[in-house]
Amino acid sequence: MRDKIEKLLSEVEQLAAKREQEVEEIRIRLLGKKGSITQLFDEFRNVLPEQKRELGQVLNSLKIAAVNKIEQLKEMLDESMESEGSAFDLTKPGDSQELGSRHPISVTRREILSIFSKYGYEVAEGPEIEDDWHVFGALNFPPEHPARDMQDTFFITEGDNPILLRTHTSSAQVRAMERISLPIRIVCPGRVFRNEAISARAHCIFHQVEGLYIDKQVTFADLKQAVLLFAREMFGENAQIRLRPSYFPFTEPSAEVDVSCNICGGKGCNICKGTGWLEIMGCGMVDPNVLEANGIDSTQYSGFAFGMGIERIAMLKWQVKDLRLYFENDIRFLKQFETVV
Repeated sequence: MRDKIEKLLSEVEQLAAKREQEVEEIRIRLLGKKGSITQLFDEFRNVLPEQKRELGQVLNSLKIAAVNKIEQLKEMLDESMESEGSAFDLTKPGDSQELGSRHPISVTRREILSIFSKYGYEVAEGPEIEDDWHVFGALNFPPEHPARDMQDTFFITEGDNPILLRTHTSSAQVRAMERISLPIRIVCPGRVFRNEAISARAHCIFHQVEGLYIDKQVTFADLKQAVLLFAREMFGENAQIRLRPSYFPFTEPSAEVDVSCNICGGKGCNICKGTGWLEIMGCGMVDPNVLEANGIDSTQYSGFAFGMGIERIAMLKWQVKDLRLYFENDIRFLKQFETVV
């Protein structure tokens, strides 16, 4: 073993390197997990007790010499690079670094929030993992409502108030009503989850922005005006809207909102399926039961709420025909949005 140590010590003294990679290779060859010196330390365990003191000192000296030599080689390379630095042409262009772009969902989300911020709406957010009360109970969902079925909701726990993945950002509105003093004017962006089959038109994960306005003497006319202002900011000043009667447990009356097709100008095309209209959101007046469940006097206050899918708005804005493209991180798709601010 002593011969091996002396041979390695002689090799260490003669080591040389011209590149950083060579220094690293030397370090691994000598001191790595399977390095020569590391193996000698493994063999040292089997040395006779009367020889351990002498060989141990020599072996430690070898390791110290190897570490010092590697540091010396590194310093020599650094000095060599500094001395050669003056020979570099600093006017040459550097290596190009390709920058990424904003994701279309992020762009759309920011634009929606920017529009509503102009009209005094503040952003309110809530947790993605919620309890039954904030997702359903406080929003006037009766126990037998289909949305409570396991086919729609990802439940995490069971019980009187089970934990689940929120199916809409309305739960953030409930939390806002619990802690914010009246009047309330908020928009709630976020990611939501529903147990749906993934296809070009549906996904089990998607993003929403929901709005809530509660004050005294709020009317359906206020709701219609807010939706119209949003549509014209998002789709152009000539955009028109129409409201169709609908049903939601947490609003009454309720409506679906269509906007005139921004592709054909309402004349009819393949995007709007010849109707001239595109569905963009649901809305309605907050049900008095929801106000009362959240400690708000429905005889004094009223309000409206609306909700839209960010993917849906982005699809209409850029004519994206497959929802799955938003989640695949295909560079060819994302590069199309490099110029979008």
